[in-house]
Amino acid sequence: MRIMSCHRQIRTGKDSVNEYATREDFCYVFAQGLNGLYQLSYLLTGDDEKAQQCFVAGFEDSVEANNVFKDWARSWAKRAIIKNAIHALQPQPAEAGSSLTAAAVSEKNKLRIIRDGHLEIDCVLALEDFERVVFVMTVLERYSDHESALLIGCSVKEIQAARICALEEIAHLACSDSSEEVPLGCGPHQLPPITNTPP
Repeated sequence: MRIMSCHRQIRTGKDSVNEYATREDFCYVFAQGLNGLYQLSYLLTGDDEKAQQCFVAGFEDSVEANNVFKDWARSWAKRAIIKNAIHALQPQPAEAGSSLTAAAVSEKNKLRIIRDGHLEIDCVLALEDFERVVFVMTVLERYSDHESALLIGCSVKEIQAARICALEEIAHLACSDSSEEVPLGCGPHQLPPITNTPP
């Protein structure tokens, strides 16, 4: 008797916590997280027009989704954007020696990146499509290598190799010392401070 009552309480608790997300819930998620979700789309695609298309497609896919728990709505929205970006780009591992290296970014562009204060974003955007998508998924969004490989359609070893290459290229851009006039730092703590924040 007591066991049945306990099961009933557990079932009721699950039902109340894990309500399915509605169209309105997804509209709220996209409205509240507009900047972050669009930035995710932009970092994945590296192109403003494609980012807009993937963002809109991700929204449409989300509001049409069935049986998504309300608590998972934001994660589902991100996943929808990621899947649309993969579909739009069709990223594939580059052949050995043919991928874009950090050295291909001109010294002038490196200085512009630092002066504009967008070091991290521009470093990610400088990556080749496959490396960029893998970096965003596995490092920024913390997808597992196995899940990333399934979504992209490649091997786990290719995911791991692309992440290593992406990290090396970003580190090269962030930490190269190419100018005495504008020092290149190694992380956000080295960027010029924002003057309107309290000390």
